[in-house]
Amino acid sequence: LAGTTGVTGATGLAGTTGVTGATGDVVTASSMYAANTVGSAVLVLLGGTNIPLPSAQNLDGFTANGGSTVFTVPTTGRYYITYQINTTAALLISSRLVVDGAQVAGSVVAPAVSISNYEGNVIVNLTAGNTVAVQLFGLVGTAVLNGGGSTGASLTIIRLS
Repeated sequence: LAGTTGVTGATGLAGTTGVTGATGDVVTASSMYAANTVGSAVLVLLGGTNIPLPSAQNLDGFTANGGSTVFTVPTTGRYYITYQINTTAALLISSRLVVDGAQVAGSVVAPAVSISNYEGNVIVNLTAGNTVAVQLFGLVGTAVLNGGGSTGASLTIIRLS
């Protein structure tokens, strides 16, 4: 007879559970954060001065130099980097990220008028052993970072892949 089906049988027993696969890489395990919350005075040189970030460090494998101005990357990958600088007075000074001492394209904040808040974000490829720093540059002068527990400057680096 066309279109006729029989009674559905009982459901069979469940099969055995398969072998658990290998754990994948946790890509964002390579990340860091460091800040300056003490209100440092930074003597800015024309060619650039690295900003000290000695506070609230969560380095997760990254290493800081003795002055906490340069951070070494532990793992090769593609990284999201963001920085922030907040000064007590508006300045006509520029900011940027540097990797191994070279300016990172797209990270420069070069104001046409004096400002007191700087922020930059980039995605870059880094190799284990590269060094990263946040700099003020462009004019000789003194920048005083916000302090008293507020963020005068910060650097966040997160591995994406």
